[in-house]
Amino acid sequence: MNVELLKAALTKFAAGIVVMGLLLFLPAGTLRWWRGWLLMGILFVPMFVAGLVMMGKAPDLLRKRLDAREKEGKQRTVLALSALMFVASFVVAGLGFRLGWPTLPAWASHLGAVTFLMAYALYAEVLRENAFLSRTVEVQEGQRVIDTGLYGIVRHPMYSATLLLFLSMPVVLGSPFSFAIMLTYLPIIAKRIHNEESVLAKGLSGYRAYMGRVKWRLIPHVW
Repeated sequence: MNVELLKAALTKFAAGIVVMGLLLFLPAGTLRWWRGWLLMGILFVPMFVAGLVMMGKAPDLLRKRLDAREKEGKQRTVLALSALMFVASFVVAGLGFRLGWPTLPAWASHLGAVTFLMAYALYAEVLRENAFLSRTVEVQEGQRVIDTGLYGIVRHPMYSATLLLFLSMPVVLGSPFSFAIMLTYLPIIAKRIHNEESVLAKGLSGYRAYMGRVKWRLIPHVW
């Protein structure tokens, strides 16, 4: 086992729990918020299990997922906007709980949790299908076009999964205002996809032909 990789993964995992907890429960003004704990559970328990699986079976993929140093200038802007979106969405949800703003019914939070876990399973399948996935936009050495499985349906199934993940989070928290904020992910991810496809079309052999075969980027028969 790669001890350094394990330390890096555990450090990021622990930091994620702390940051998420602060973003949710500090604005809420209390730890007695069951929707906040529900989101923490469905987010970090599967993440921990997935990390263990990748550590044992695909350490190189785990290392890529931990490396978030984006080289593309346009993508750094996308990441900054995404971070701002997350902070605003979670803080607003917490404030909404503290101040008694309108909330979605409990059943909506439960449905959101089921949707989130299904999207997480979809995300895991994308990771299984494509060993070249990284958190940065780049053409890797030895990379080839993946056009089977989910990649035969849409060109960016990972972003399809993240769309479901991100939009289900405010539903789990029961906050319609947080959901409205999270909708800004749509233009953000569209910007990322346009830039990513430009990079891949220029640097990855066969990608232009793949774009011709698979018409839909994110949602079949929509876009």
